[in-house]
Amino acid sequence: MNSSPSNRSSVVVAELGPTNTGKTHRAIERMLEHETGMMGLPLRLLAREVYDRVTARVGEGRVALMTGEEKRIPPHPSYWVCTVEAMPTDRHVDFLAVDEIQLAAHRERGHVFTDRLLHARGRKETWFLGADTMRPMVQTFIPQAVVKRANRLSQLRYAGRKSLKSLPPRSAVVAFSADRVYELAETLRRLRGGVAVVLGALSPRTRNAQVAMYQAGEVQYLVATDAIGMGLNLDLNHVAFAALSKYDGAEQRELYPDELAQIAGRAGRHLNDGSFGILNTLPELPPRLVSAIETHRFPAIKSLIWRNEALDFSSPEALLDSLSRAPKHAAFVRVERADDFDALKELSHVPAIREIAADRASVELLWQVCQIPDFRKGLFGQHVSLLKETFLQLSEGDGKLDPSWLNRQVAPLDDVSGDIHTLMDRLAAIRIWTYISHRSSWLHEAEHWQERTRRIEDALGDALHERLVERFVQRAARRSARRFVRATERPAAESDSPFAKLGQLLGDTPGVDGTMTEEQFVQQVVDAKHEAFEVEASGNISFEGQPLGRLVRGKDLRTPQLALAEPEVWTAGARQRLERRLVALARDLVTEAMGYFPAEALTGTDRSPQMRGLSYRLAGGLGVITQAEGREQWRLLDEDSRERLRALGVREGQRFLYVTHALAPHALQRRSMLTTLFHQSPAPPGVPQEPVLAAADLSGWDARVFGYEEIGPVALRIDIVERLSEALRHPHGSREVHTLMQELKLEGGLRTRVLRELGGQQGGAPSKRRRRRRRPHGGSFGPSASPSSSQAPRPAGAGRRPDRTGQ
Repeated sequence: MNSSPSNRSSVVVAELGPTNTGKTHRAIERMLEHETGMMGLPLRLLAREVYDRVTARVGEGRVALMTGEEKRIPPHPSYWVCTVEAMPTDRHVDFLAVDEIQLAAHRERGHVFTDRLLHARGRKETWFLGADTMRPMVQTFIPQAVVKRANRLSQLRYAGRKSLKSLPPRSAVVAFSADRVYELAETLRRLRGGVAVVLGALSPRTRNAQVAMYQAGEVQYLVATDAIGMGLNLDLNHVAFAALSKYDGAEQRELYPDELAQIAGRAGRHLNDGSFGILNTLPELPPRLVSAIETHRFPAIKSLIWRNEALDFSSPEALLDSLSRAPKHAAFVRVERADDFDALKELSHVPAIREIAADRASVELLWQVCQIPDFRKGLFGQHVSLLKETFLQLSEGDGKLDPSWLNRQVAPLDDVSGDIHTLMDRLAAIRIWTYISHRSSWLHEAEHWQERTRRIEDALGDALHERLVERFVQRAARRSARRFVRATERPAAESDSPFAKLGQLLGDTPGVDGTMTEEQFVQQVVDAKHEAFEVEASGNISFEGQPLGRLVRGKDLRTPQLALAEPEVWTAGARQRLERRLVALARDLVTEAMGYFPAEALTGTDRSPQMRGLSYRLAGGLGVITQAEGREQWRLLDEDSRERLRALGVREGQRFLYVTHALAPHALQRRSMLTTLFHQSPAPPGVPQEPVLAAADLSGWDARVFGYEEIGPVALRIDIVERLSEALRHPHGSREVHTLMQELKLEGGLRTRVLRELGGQQGGAPSKRRRRRRRPHGGSFGPSASPSSSQAPRPAGAGRRPDRTGQ
């Protein structure tokens, strides 16, 4: 991400239109056509949803998730999925997108979206997604932008007033306070047997479990706040409003027409039409308002919320003055209300703080402390008191927070007892400490506090989900009360029941030592890092000793399918979430086999035909192809493209074109697993650990599909072949050839035969006679002629064995 306002070299696209137009989907697809990218979303719930969608495509090893309280950052991410506020402004990416850009007019958060509109750019391409009401503002501030009108894929129709009893299945009822949500959910439970609940204050963990329960059809109704209006993808047929006004943090006001449309538009997915209406406790909507929602026509946004970015940190008063500075552009309105500004104003009057905040560094620290969010939304004075204590501790001694003080704040929140309201309060409080824990420079043992606050938030989220299910879902309709025993804690004499592999069911009693609910176990799997899973050579996948599923043959080597172990064990929502996580794991395994080669990003429509063709061949060969397959396309690439491929690890070897990491031991193990899965036959003994195999032991296999090359009577691993071939062609390579031959235990006539096949002499010196290359038959390291073929290629030659095929 480039935050320099002078950077206007990238293409800027504004995709503007109503809900259900596919804007976010297209942005994701476009991002994946670039090697690096970043998306800024308006809610952490939506950020988590997009993260799940992207990781299901490319695996978790290439995607970072970054919100105020949640960070999942692999060692070398290609793509970043963030909340808009959490977008790292110092990171440069090829593609950048900001969703719901019309929030630039939001009275509290708008200044962040306005800043992104003005300054955030990808190196090559930038997309802004949102309502068509932003068109004039986009054209004013980015005149070079390509503005596209996105049309809704389905119809949205007004269905009038309905009672709760007459609501059709797959309906959402929308209210604007937690108490009203619970009241409506309780009524629907009595009428319909069960309901899911979604509020913005829920943790992603709780919200995901509730949504999965609804999406899987375990319940047919959803009660939610306007949190569902910001792009959350739900299979809704109807949206019913239980109120038409809300408290926005400053006052109780009527919802604007475009706000109503944003929420109503959640009804209808893809090509399925949807409807919206109101409960019969409300008066009919005016015809003009109904028409505006149905036709998606609303007054254009004429002003954006703005905050001065040129801040003066010389003193608290100077900082307040710079924050209060009026904009020069008539279309900007200075942000009127912001918690961080109000907190700074209060703290600047505290004598102890005024005494400390006397230099730039201290004022900058004070401003950082003031930006700690108040998730509790309770008494503002209580939050200011917390900020005061935090700043004073950070300004004294070693500049770190006192661990004993932190413990006094956090320990009382580590309690999963109590009702829904109590758990919600604790969840809001721990979110503050989770946010603080990610300011690593403020804490001793920051990783410890990050883990502790995350664990407490997870436990509270699980407990809250259990309470919501207990209160709003009839037990007869759901099996979530089952509890699982960890494999390491299972009694030795456990029976061989259908559940023996997954856990012992102990009934409805909560709090049994060593047990966890289904939701808790599933969430552990969802949150687990790649390294936590055990993947056998056969494709079986387990987690902490619990078998979860297995990989099975897909249409080609790169797309293995997933079969969940004993699917009848899980509720539908749990199955859905497990499958999504394991699909992401499968993508990671394929990426490892390919040597982390970003094939999807290099086969986009804006790449040259030569780059697309070569990348497609490399992907099909899991990162390795013969020189005959790739030489012509490599030759036709321009030098910049070749340098880009070299930077990604692509090497032009003596006999092969390959990705360096695709020949690493773990990559060859993944290759072997994917190959045997696809061909449905075990690999020859010694693959891929042994560097040398007897060609006679290949049992009909083409050596190349496992990363080997037949050289006379033996098959050498391709990394060895390339080392030998390179050494043979180097003027001073004799010693390395001799050393390799000793390591491989190739002696006498066998050594002579191998060297002659590779184009060298017995002593290891390059042969003067030019050896004619053999032309390979087929020419792919995956299934030969096409991605869907099941035949493994092998070089033509007299007396060759037939290919192994998967039957």
